[in-house]
Amino acid sequence: MPQTPSVYEIHDDRFRHLIVPSSELEELYSGCRWAEGPVWFADLNCLVWSDIPNERMLRWADDTVSVFRSPSNFTNGNTRDRQGRLVSCEHGSRRVTRTEIDGSITVLASSFEGKRLNSPNDVVVRSDGSVWFTDPTYGIMSDYEGYRAEPEQATRNVYRLDPATGQLDAVVTDFGQPNGLAFSPDESILYVADSSSSHDVNAPRHIRAFDIIDGRSLGNGRVFCNIDNGLPDGFRIDVHGNIWTSAGDGVHCFGPEGKLLGKILVPQTVANLTFGGPRKNRLFITASRSLYAVYTATNGNSLA
Repeated sequence: MPQTPSVYEIHDDRFRHLIVPSSELEELYSGCRWAEGPVWFADLNCLVWSDIPNERMLRWADDTVSVFRSPSNFTNGNTRDRQGRLVSCEHGSRRVTRTEIDGSITVLASSFEGKRLNSPNDVVVRSDGSVWFTDPTYGIMSDYEGYRAEPEQATRNVYRLDPATGQLDAVVTDFGQPNGLAFSPDESILYVADSSSSHDVNAPRHIRAFDIIDGRSLGNGRVFCNIDNGLPDGFRIDVHGNIWTSAGDGVHCFGPEGKLLGKILVPQTVANLTFGGPRKNRLFITASRSLYAVYTATNGNSLA
């Protein structure tokens, strides 16, 4: 019997301790136009993710997929806050919203300095309740993932929303197209992807790192890693500080110092991923049309 090719590429021996070689990549669902924004609900033992062009959000639980929300305002990235509420980036409405426990929607941010946001893309919540999100122009570039419009913001920023005052601050303003973002396990570093090579072959395809100063601002910006196939979109961090990022040929894993440790090869272009399952050792991957999953030998960071 011919041997099934491995989905793993080992670039550093450390990667061998992060994977389960016998764990196969499973396709859990297919039928999306562009799958994005996976978020795990441990209390409900389910995954919710976005299918942006179809303007819907889907729910996976017990190997069954159902519609979670439709229409979705072309929702892209999702996360949960410390109270378990869903926080989402909506391309269509160009805002960041929070779904309350009773199902009502609260608008967290829709403008900056009196002008509409571009199209919020991805979002994370720090332990102090502050909401950090990216605002590239993907949702207003065409009518495919939102509504075509001219940007009102002069730059494509990373923002911090203060949980107490509602004040919105642009903490980084020099990105081409800021995309996925995540905190280090101790919340001392914020990592942000620049995916501007999606429309400019000469643009960066890297993840940058920033030191968090007093929980409010960023400093010491530097390139953390470069992607050698495709570009970085969404990513997550495990309990050891390794970054697991989307790429053109699958999921790339980088050590805390920025060295490529290995890859999980995926048949479709990966957009985003998250750790889930009862022990957060299952990697759920949104890739083009499908939702995939694979078990790992590490666990997701609770703050990712």
